[in-house]
Amino acid sequence: MLKPILKTSAVLLGAGALYLTLWPVPIDPQPWEAPQNQGYTGAFSPNTALHAIDRIALNGEFGPEDAAIGVDGRLYMASHSGAILAYDPTDGTVSEFANTGGLPLGISATDDGVLYIADAAKGLVQVDTAGTVTVLTNTVDGTPIDYADDLDIAPDGSVYFTDASTKFGAVANGGTFPASFLDLMEHGGHGRVLRYDPATGQTRVILDGLQFANGLAINAAGTHFLLIETGAYAVRRVSLDGASVETVLENTPSFPDNISRAPDGTFWMGFVSPRSQQADDLAPKPFLRKLVMRLPAAMRPKATRYGLVARISETGEVLETLHDPDGGFAFTTGVIEAADGTKYITSLREDTLGRLAAP
Repeated sequence: MLKPILKTSAVLLGAGALYLTLWPVPIDPQPWEAPQNQGYTGAFSPNTALHAIDRIALNGEFGPEDAAIGVDGRLYMASHSGAILAYDPTDGTVSEFANTGGLPLGISATDDGVLYIADAAKGLVQVDTAGTVTVLTNTVDGTPIDYADDLDIAPDGSVYFTDASTKFGAVANGGTFPASFLDLMEHGGHGRVLRYDPATGQTRVILDGLQFANGLAINAAGTHFLLIETGAYAVRRVSLDGASVETVLENTPSFPDNISRAPDGTFWMGFVSPRSQQADDLAPKPFLRKLVMRLPAAMRPKATRYGLVARISETGEVLETLHDPDGGFAFTTGVIEAADGTKYITSLREDTLGRLAAP
């Protein structure tokens, strides 16, 4: 009786070993050295400033990843259902203004009331004042734009936007979050920055080889943009032609996400989750990262609840941080600051929009 049991156990163990070492996975991990995480110290020392936020209900929608203040004074925000929501600060109402039918993420507004939207399913989208949705571009140089993420508008009207990953598209990989996880685990440099010219309808690549290209915001002078490279824990300052790239902030304690310019010319950036020590330890070990991908999802690195946004200068100096260490309002992606100092806090997963009244 004992011999058959031992034989069966050996077969099962062998099959398990083969699965963990040979079963195909979607990523081809590249080795890299993650910088030593300093944690929430120095300029990133914890506080509880985000405990003071008000929550604006979204009528059953969730995931207000980004927002923009329109010329009419309303705040327009994305949602996971594809709806573009409009919040009116004068009466507190939230209504659906348009629906892209995709996965809207970054939003910017023009002075004539038009919205530009980076849609991870559709590409670069325009929504006019009547709520009509038009796809402006979803290819560049013969390649699809499968993960449009964030954007900003240059003084000449050109739209600069990120394509977070050319390998792990949002639709093909089960949504924005699963796709971002795959790209970060591979660390293959599949992100890029694109420029759309509304005068010609042409799209071109400004910068590529990025580790999950995420938030983008143009400076007040209209000469450079700050770019969030999530997979590198870094912020780059890039000339509009892409010829000059410098690192202004690196080794952040959380995964940086979106970035927006404040009325005073500084920048607000969001941090969606604390860094994973497990993921950092696996950075130089491609084989082990493949093995981890074969484990149950609960055993893989995952995002945890912690609210954090920061205001930085154009040169990367951290000027202010707002924390929620308890994770009451978490997965924070950024801040939209109104002219009166009111701050709207966006989130990848919350079913409300955060608001901090002007001091």
